[in-house]
Order: sequence, then C-alpha cells, then structure tokens
Amino acid sequence: MPDRFAFPSRRLLLSGLAMTTLLLGIATAPQLAAAGTDPLPSWNAGAVKSAIVSFVERVTEEGSPHFVAPDDRIATFDNDGTLWSEQPFYFQLAFALDRIREQAKADPALAEKEPYKSVLSGDPENLAVLGEKGLAQILALTHAGLTVEAFDAQVRAWLASARHPRFDRPYTDLVFQPMLELLAYLRANGFKTYVVSGGGIDFMRPWMLDVYGIPPEQIIGSSGKTAFRIDGDKPVIEKLPEVEFVDDGPGKPVGINRFIGRRPIFAAGNSDGDLQMLQWATLGEGERLALIVHHTDAEREWAYDRASHVGRLDKALDEAGKRDWQVVDMKNDWKTVFSFE
Repeated sequence: MPDRFAFPSRRLLLSGLAMTTLLLGIATAPQLAAAGTDPLPSWNAGAVKSAIVSFVERVTEEGSPHFVAPDDRIATFDNDGTLWSEQPFYFQLAFALDRIREQAKADPALAEKEPYKSVLSGDPENLAVLGEKGLAQILALTHAGLTVEAFDAQVRAWLASARHPRFDRPYTDLVFQPMLELLAYLRANGFKTYVVSGGGIDFMRPWMLDVYGIPPEQIIGSSGKTAFRIDGDKPVIEKLPEVEFVDDGPGKPVGINRFIGRRPIFAAGNSDGDLQMLQWATLGEGERLALIVHHTDAEREWAYDRASHVGRLDKALDEAGKRDWQVVDMKNDWKTVFSFE
C-alpha cells in the first residue's frame, strides 16, 4: 500500500476555484473581485452566500475596524453531515460494520454480544442510536491490537472498495461540492481550516488531505487510547480497547482549546452535536460567523432535522434564530450538492 492514497474523486470534486486555491493558496478577495470570479459557484445567490462573502471581506480588509489578523483567522468544520453526508448512518459506522462482520466470521460468538449484536443486526435505527460515543466504543473494541499504520491501511483499503448503499459510489464522492468551495475560499483569504468531528481521528487522517486539503495535524476527532512499544527493533503505536476522548457536543470546544489553542471566528456544523462549538466560536467580541447545514433536499440528498437519529438538528436550529447564525437550506441555497450530479 503506498504512503499516499490517491482518491480519484478529488479530481472530480475540487474543480474551478476550489482546485486553484487549494493548490496555490495565493488568491485574495480583491483579486477575485477584480477578475469577476464567483468564489462560491455552487451556491445560489441569497442571504447565506452574501453573509459568507461579506464576512470574509470584512475580516480581511486591512485598516478596517473589523480586520482580523491572519493568525486568528481560524475556521472549524464538523465533518459528518457538514462536509459529507451521514445517512443512513455515519460512514465510519459502515466501515466498523464491515470490520465486525469479518471478526464475527472468525468468532461467531461475537454476534450475540453487544455492541456487536446491534451492529450486526443491520437495522439502521439500531445503528443510529449508538451515536458518536457508541461508535467510539465499537471502534475501540474492534480495532484493539492494531498498530496505527495497520489501521490506516484498513481505512484506505475500505474507502477504495466500499460503495454507498443508495448512490452506489465511493463514500468520498458523497462530499458536498459547495463546502469544498467554501474551504478553498476561506484558505484563499488567509484562514486556517480545521475539521472538528465526533468521528474517529484515525479514521479521518488517512483521506482528508486528499479530499478536503486538510492535513492530519488540523484534524480533531474522537480517539481511543494508544500505547507505544518496541516490536523487535521496530517502534510501534498500538490501539487499545478503551475510549480516550469523545469529540462531540461540549467535547468540541474542549478539543479546540486543547489542540488548536485559538478560538475560531468561523464555525460550521449541522447538528446539536455542534451546538457548543458554534457557541464557542461566536459568543465573543469581534467579527464571527456560524453556519448550520440544514438537510432539506430529499431528492438530491436527504431531508431531516429534529426527529432524526443521525445528525439531529433541534436545539441548535432554535438557537440559530436567536443568535443570527446562518442556516443553509440545502435545497434552495445549493445549486449542486455533489460533484457527480
């Protein structure tokens, strides 16, 4: 297995401005305006798009009272449901399910034990209610004893072969084109972009640089305990069957403080699990912006919010109206959801 796994979907997803700014990282807002280039071509004109562009222009205009120094231009993004889809259940859970099936073949008794039993049932509702914490427990149990390199190889191999049950495409094709453009637009204007997700950090690190342009050191996620040892003459880090940190809900601002050390001025999420991150990013002085991706397009993607077992958006949706957070109506605000449309 090569050190860098090349995802074909990246060439499809990162097009136009997104590809240019990701590779070069030199465009500025004045240059884009002078060239007459739309920095967010997959976004429909409207209040949300205008709010994003206006915010970026304000914080990057030198001499303006709203100017934010580049070092403080921190933007944090949830992953599941914000940068890529999360239905019918978290994609990392689909990965864990395939792993558990392999283990159950070797040891059939596992099928009668929890959490293996719920996972092997195949019932999306049973899987969904496990949540981020349950997912972290499953991954800690099923991947104990693996080195981080072996786990990395498993993730890469799975992403290369697995297909989404509805779209019959690789999971990395289920990335939102408008959000790729937003990541690129922010980086072109001096922002440092981070993923802050309830998903497992070791699951996300192998592919996010290729797909989002976000390197491993800018990824914060849930983690299991690990241990260092010498295997013969080879140093290894081994995954242990215990959860260390769950990066969800109030864990997100804690993780941001712990691993970034700067408070973001921009944050994007899609569910109640992102509520505290959005609060931490916006309830302060100066220019700040919060974005919530509201899944309203059952035809191109899914439509769900308050009653969903996956990505429930209830409290955060109520707070958005009180805090003037921007709510993306996927059906109306996005011209394109996926690059393959």
